[in-house]
Amino acid sequence: MSVSLLVVQILNGLQLGVLLFLIAAGLTLVFGVMDFINLAHGVQYMVGAYLAAMFVTWTGSYWLGLTLTLPVALAFGLLLEVLIFRRLYGRDHLDQMLATFGLILFLNQAVRFLWGSEPLGVAMPDILSGSIQVMDGLRYPVYRLALIVAGLVIALGLHLAINHTRIGMLIRAGSTHSDMVAALGVNIRRLFMVVFGFGAMLAGLAGALVAPILSVEPGMGDNLLILTFVVIVIGGIGSIRGAFIAALMVGLLDTLGRAFGPQLLRLAMSAAAANQTGRSLAPMLIYILMAVVLFVRPTGLFPVKK
Repeated sequence: MSVSLLVVQILNGLQLGVLLFLIAAGLTLVFGVMDFINLAHGVQYMVGAYLAAMFVTWTGSYWLGLTLTLPVALAFGLLLEVLIFRRLYGRDHLDQMLATFGLILFLNQAVRFLWGSEPLGVAMPDILSGSIQVMDGLRYPVYRLALIVAGLVIALGLHLAINHTRIGMLIRAGSTHSDMVAALGVNIRRLFMVVFGFGAMLAGLAGALVAPILSVEPGMGDNLLILTFVVIVIGGIGSIRGAFIAALMVGLLDTLGRAFGPQLLRLAMSAAAANQTGRSLAPMLIYILMAVVLFVRPTGLFPVKK
């Protein structure tokens, strides 16, 4: 196990963690404030990636394309909230899951109809192309480092917005005492709509940010949605701080487990058995972590106080 390989995998884990946080932040607010299970949140991540691919192609500029993607992703989330999700508030969680799962199928087919089934690519901005020397003998892509930094900046901004602004105060109050907030004259439905639209915009931003390094294709958000729910459960439903810490934990554990699990198992078994066992065990590590956390703290690491 070389130091350079370890550093690369740690950076890859941080990148995955940041991506998971951008998706989980909006979803945990929706779940925590509105008690609404939205399985279609991963589709909004996919839509953000497709919007970025479309706008970057139209404008010829990544930055202009990203700027156009954010308000459109926000508008798309608000449209879904008004047309579909608003009618599911207060319904049983099973009804919400079935309805949003159906929306996943519909939107995946809509994407295939509009953009086709072939993967799309997004041109990387010139200023962030290339690599930078992290340590002797190790270079790492600049764009991936910028993605990590952008995620950390957004996490800090969300923390300040939720804990030190009036809208953040209303969101926190709405997640614990919605009836009292409504009695004080706050339009809860409008607050829910703002939270939902903001969550959709964050998911779309995550899709737009990874579009230059991943293939933009139908169903690209389905697998990440499972990891996102694991992040929310570990961090505590409704907690931005919990989502951030849990996302980094999941990203690092998943990346390092897949990279070094077989090597560590070779200390106790043959190389062939270690490789086979490591490949089988690596995808289970995050679920083992979730089970341990729930056993110790059933409400997650940083639950929202009720």
